Amino acid sequence: MKRLVLVAVALLFTASTAFAAGGVAYIDLQKALNLSEAGVAAKNEISEQVKKYEAIVKEKQETLMARKQDIEKQAVLLSDDAKAEKARDYQQKVKELERFTKDIQEELQQKDADFTKQILSEIFKVIDVIGKDGDYDVILEKTESSLLYADERIDLTQKVIDAYNAKKK
Repeated sequence: MKRLVLVAVALLFTASTAFAAGGVAYIDLQKALNLSEAGVAAKNEISEQVKKYEAIVKEKQETLMARKQDIEKQAVLLSDDAKAEKARDYQQKVKELERFTKDIQEELQQKDADFTKQILSEIFKVIDVIGKDGDYDVILEKTESSLLYADERIDLTQKVIDAYNAKKK
């Protein structure tokens, strides 16, 4: 009976070791996306556009502030109709700036989504090749909500990043 239990434990240990070593791995897709050369380039491009748009918005805000100060200075000298006209014109310019900033945000979000979609599509192809070549049964995505623990020896993230970067060259 003891011999049967020992054999069963030995088989379980061997099977679990083989399963962990060859068949299961995980990848941190967010890390792969952020650290791949294409991901870094995409982030840099978006950051440059953000800086460019920030400068434009700042300039428009300064122009609006100067216009508001002029209106306040001229308020004593202007008729009620002229004051109302300048106030409407100022409010129109404020709305235009709000629309402009909203459009910029939407444009940058769309560009980020497009970059992410394209890069992830290419990364998934690399993962597929690594999965087949490495004879993996399952490759999981590491997220904070789904993968509670996994040994780092089955982390393929850096391997995927390296393979993806090599493929892009």
